[in-house]
Amino acid sequence: MAELVSIIIPTYDRMELLSRTLESIMMQRYSNFEIIVIDDGSPNDQTQNLCSAYPKVRYHRIDNSGGPAVPRNKGIRSAKGEFIAFVDDDDLWREDKLSKQMAIFDSNPDTDLVHGCCQGIDEDGELLDEIIGRPGDPAEKTGKVHMRMVGNWTLMTSSVIVRKSLVDKVGYFNEDMPAAGEDMEYWVRCSFQGSFFYMDQPLVYYRKHEGISAKNSNKYLDLPGYLMQVVTNMKNNQLINANEFNQLRRQLVRMQIKKGHLGWLRTMPKLFGLDPMWIFSLNNLKLLIKKLVSSR
Repeated sequence: MAELVSIIIPTYDRMELLSRTLESIMMQRYSNFEIIVIDDGSPNDQTQNLCSAYPKVRYHRIDNSGGPAVPRNKGIRSAKGEFIAFVDDDDLWREDKLSKQMAIFDSNPDTDLVHGCCQGIDEDGELLDEIIGRPGDPAEKTGKVHMRMVGNWTLMTSSVIVRKSLVDKVGYFNEDMPAAGEDMEYWVRCSFQGSFFYMDQPLVYYRKHEGISAKNSNKYLDLPGYLMQVVTNMKNNQLINANEFNQLRRQLVRMQIKKGHLGWLRTMPKLFGLDPMWIFSLNNLKLLIKKLVSSR
């Protein structure tokens, strides 16, 4: 018998977009799933009324939290499935998304998480000439990926299916983080505890909105520091050795430098917080000068 997949959708007052997301899920060829919609305090009943039309949807309403971490965690606590999938309320799934990813789990029993790239669409749902999250080498995003992943790339959250057993091991999304990179922090934690499988086929349509990235961009300056906390915890728990810790710290320093254009006055003390000796690296200084020049 096909195993149950719990699909978690955080949403806030976007009934029209959510309706399209739900329709794309209902078209799935893989039929053993439940949908958990977590309404993050919408100011009306439109979302609840929409969800009531779908027998497979369980609707929960919570007080507004201002970000996706709290509703995702509520969804995890409510999930009944052996597998958990996440989708944002404005993204769409191809009809073969679940069936192809669940087939990967069937043929790769040691895989804990399956993810992939996404096809970009604009605000009107028109296809963009852009594949998001596709690496130069697909093997880079498969297997035990933490040494390659930290500071370099993340997962497309709407593409992910993860075993509930890995979620139980890793825990919940970090509700203390701003709504800027909290998903990356979670997938980094998963990367230390599980094995990934990357599908080099876009099974998700990722909706790009004008101005969304710029609105929260300054909050991303804090992200390397949060990832450093994860790396430090992994070292303390002996999941990585001292050499691996130092390598990951170097990668996070470079990540911090690359985000410097968001605010150089805030970036400099954060660099010393990551590694007091960062400034003695010639490679770091070259990258810093390059970023300073390009941001002028």
